[in-house]
Parts: sequence; structure tokens; C-alpha cells
Amino acid sequence: MSQASRADQVKIVEVGPRDGLQNEKQPISFEQRKDFILDLMQTGLKNIEVGSCVSAKWVPQMARSDELFAALPQQPDIHLSLLTPNIKGFDAALAVGCKEVAVFTAASESFTQKNINCSIAESLDKFAEIMHKAKQYNVKVRGYVSCMVDCPYEGAIDPRQVAKVSKQLFDMGCYEISLGDTIGTATPDRVKQVWQACLSEMDSQFLAGHFHNTYGMAVANTYQSLEQGIRIFDASLAGLGGCPYAKGASGNVATEDLYYLLSRMGLATGIDEAALMRASQNISAVLQRKNPSNFAQAYAQQC
Repeated sequence: MSQASRADQVKIVEVGPRDGLQNEKQPISFEQRKDFILDLMQTGLKNIEVGSCVSAKWVPQMARSDELFAALPQQPDIHLSLLTPNIKGFDAALAVGCKEVAVFTAASESFTQKNINCSIAESLDKFAEIMHKAKQYNVKVRGYVSCMVDCPYEGAIDPRQVAKVSKQLFDMGCYEISLGDTIGTATPDRVKQVWQACLSEMDSQFLAGHFHNTYGMAVANTYQSLEQGIRIFDASLAGLGGCPYAKGASGNVATEDLYYLLSRMGLATGIDEAALMRASQNISAVLQRKNPSNFAQAYAQQC
């Protein structure tokens, strides 16, 4: 990567193996998940969320995520992470040598109750033990905040509430906070309001955007975020994902479409386009589904 300023560089966090696959209806084997991540590791992506250390009873698609992490080659320039919603999950991640984990809450009380069966305050209290142990073992913790704009149960969320929860996670020790447009209803004007509220509390270098594409607004919302100084974005190859607690919500912004936007704007991503498209084609074939990415469809027609 060239020695460009931070304003010209964008960090992409690939969440397809976790946020993407956890909502897929059809089963995907341990080896298929492993091959997917190995493909991603060839693309130039430097941050990949491998899976989630949760009960296989509740999220069967994420079974054996700690074993999956352990089965992957560890490369110093590629950061592999695991989602750990509780201390049991954190301990599982720690046992396989994971050096970055993620925790999640929401800016909506109703969503937090439906999603993790507790209040926002209670969810933060649960993270205290994780944060303490993470510091002890030099493990980085990333925080997710769902419902940055709308909640499927409460409707519109006050941007000040999003900023408040984000700052609480940051103050607890999360090095980066990813704000999620969980049901994909955000529009650029509303996204701008959220970023303005959050940027009054913390610097843009600690904030990330996580946009879903239910109404086709993910790329537009990403552009608005760039305009506000955000340079970190989550994405999912082939637009994998959704939200089990938000009826009709489609997948995350496709990594291919995010890459197209950023690269054509002259921003540095470090991504190898050909390798990205090979990985995209492979996972689409495994899942036997059409890739919703506009760039992937255009790319396939050109080849």
C-alpha cells in the first residue's frame, strides 16, 4: 500500500464468515467455511471476522468457530477475529490464541431485549468482565452497536442515544465501535445526523459503518459516511447476511460493491480485484445463489 494519508485509506472489515453465514438457511460445512476464509485471505483484506463463539444450539451455522480459527494459518498482516457475546465465548477465543474479539449491544432497548435478552445497561455490565480479561491478556475488543438509525420494534432511534452507547463502549475499552444500520432503512441524511452526534463525543478514527442493503441505500450511506470522515466499513462478500430479528432485512453491503465505490474514488483498500472476484464466485457457487452485488454481476458479464 502506498504511503497515503489516512484520508485516502479505508479499512474494510470482512464480516461474511460470521454476520453473513450465521443467517444463511442452508447448511455450510466446517471445511466450506474454512475454504471461504482462506479465499478471503488471498484478496488483500486485512481484517476478517471468522465466526462467533456462541452455542451451536442457538446458531448452528457458527458451530466450532473456535476450532475454525485454530485451523487457519496465522499471518502477521491479517487480523482474524471472533465474536464473543459472553465470558464463556471469550474464554473459548482466548484458548485458541485469538487476539481480537467483538462484543455487541444496541441503541434500542427493545432490540437488545429481543436479541440478547437483557437491557442495554445489563449488556454493558456483562462486557465488563470481558474487557477486564481482554486487557489482562492483551486482546483487542471491538464493539458493535445495532439500530444506529431505526429499530424494528421502536422505529426511529435518537442519534444522541447512539452516541451515548458508542461512547460507553469506547470508555470501557473498545478500540473501535461499529454502528449498524441493522434493518437497512437508513438514508444519507439520517446517517449524517448519527455521525454528527457521535463525532461530538469521539474521533472518527474509532468509528465504523456497518450498512445493510435492504432498500439499496448501503453504498449511498457509505458515501455520506466518507463525507463525514469515516474510514472504516464492515462488508460481506456476495452480500451475505441479514438479521434474524428484523423481518425482511437483507444482507450487508457487498464487499464487491464497497470495493468498487472506494477504488474508483481513488481510495486505497489494498484489495486484489481478481482475487476478490474469485472468492466471490466460489462462495456463491457453494451456496448455490445469485450474487446480489451489482459489481459482481457486471464483472461476470465482462469476463
